[in-house]
Amino acid sequence: MPLSHGAACPPSRPAAPRAAATMGEAPEPSSQASLAVLSKVELRVSCRHLLDRDTLNKSDPCVLLLMQSQGQWVEVDRSEVIKSNLNPVFAKIFTVDYYFEEVQKLRFEVYDSHGQAGVGTHDDDFLGGMECTVGQIVAQKRVTKPLFLKYGKFAGKSTITVISEEISGNNGYVELAFRAKKLDDKDLFSKSDPFLEIYRIDDDSSEQLVYRTEVVKNNLSPIWEPFKVSLNSLCSCEEKRKLRVAIDFTASNGDPRNSCSLHYINPYQPNEYLKALVAVGEICQDYDSDKKFSALGFGARIPPKYEVSHDFAINFNPDNDECEGIQGVVESYQSCLPKIQLYGPTNVAPIITKVARVAADEERTKEASQYFILLILTDGVVTDMADTREAIVRASYLPMSIIIVGVGNADFTDMQILDGDDGILRSPRGEPVLRDIVQFVPFRDFKNASPTALAKCVLAEVPKQVVEYYSYKAFPPRCPQPHTPDSSLGSPQ
Repeated sequence: MPLSHGAACPPSRPAAPRAAATMGEAPEPSSQASLAVLSKVELRVSCRHLLDRDTLNKSDPCVLLLMQSQGQWVEVDRSEVIKSNLNPVFAKIFTVDYYFEEVQKLRFEVYDSHGQAGVGTHDDDFLGGMECTVGQIVAQKRVTKPLFLKYGKFAGKSTITVISEEISGNNGYVELAFRAKKLDDKDLFSKSDPFLEIYRIDDDSSEQLVYRTEVVKNNLSPIWEPFKVSLNSLCSCEEKRKLRVAIDFTASNGDPRNSCSLHYINPYQPNEYLKALVAVGEICQDYDSDKKFSALGFGARIPPKYEVSHDFAINFNPDNDECEGIQGVVESYQSCLPKIQLYGPTNVAPIITKVARVAADEERTKEASQYFILLILTDGVVTDMADTREAIVRASYLPMSIIIVGVGNADFTDMQILDGDDGILRSPRGEPVLRDIVQFVPFRDFKNASPTALAKCVLAEVPKQVVEYYSYKAFPPRCPQPHTPDSSLGSPQ
């Protein structure tokens, strides 16, 4: 979340699981004996939080699919290699025969490929494995399990997700060809290296990767090779099912204009914004059901008119500011930086007010089961202190907490006032907060500490804040009315 002077990242609402299935046709059983029912099943694989085995870059993962036959593991197929990605979504679709009455054991092994033909032959490249049966995947449609190293040791937080779909009887193919013209140039010393992805829209409105083309190097008007894709994969044999076509690009080196900038993207080491974001975000995302995060920026001039904004979506999509996981926020941050002009001032109140409106809507629902955490990363002292205090007082009546991480060496004395640890924070008119919902930490205090230490410090008060909110909710006090109509949130009911 790049912002000229800061960034904010509140978690989003839960979403339905990404899975769809259609029943396949089975051959007629024998009249003399009950035979195993056979159908073909497509398996799609993705991974999260893979171990990083590379020194300067991230791991280049590849998945091998093995099936047990007569007590031996036999390789059935393998995926493509995805470069420098610890959260890969593989385009390769594994197809296996499914016999209902048989126990068909599968093993998925993930390796960090070094571009050699013998992937899977070196222990140092092994990122983890998972075993299950075809029946388990077909029954659950979506299976997520941890990856294990040798001797039953967990591969860190690494997980693998397998989604199954039975192939219907009418499974023809279509041949597609795409080209593009005048794409945006994302690289500094050369042209972009574009590739294209096709997603289908499932019945639950989730998106499923169908196909990923090859990368066309150094070309802003690429012509991709024609390819074939099955109707089952493309649209579950439903010709009217919607598709989304998206163009992506290889990673850029980021903003090279000032290597001393706090926003400078160093190819060998993340900047302080990224360190703080990942340290705190990776903890928070475990409690978010759909792992989608709204990512907002403030204090920058943004395209197309380059007017100053204090609550813009860093993916430049005002209708959907959510990013896929913390890694998605990181990628949006890196992509956003070259497109904006860092400006000022450091006004925090608009971001707090925007998130508070979402929390207020949740407050009015009967369930009120969602709690929001606003993470603000800023390298400057707050310049709209009065409005920020007012916004925090009103937000203290809502299901939300605010974490502020000060990046850089600025004088953050005023931030301690917002924290409220040394006294009760009050609005300019004297109204006190209902709950202490702000935690401020200067990143420089944890510069040489582990990411875990930073996350533990900034998140230490959140459980108590959540308990206090639901305690007050039983006998809801009245929220003080805002002093400006523009920032009105209303009172909780």
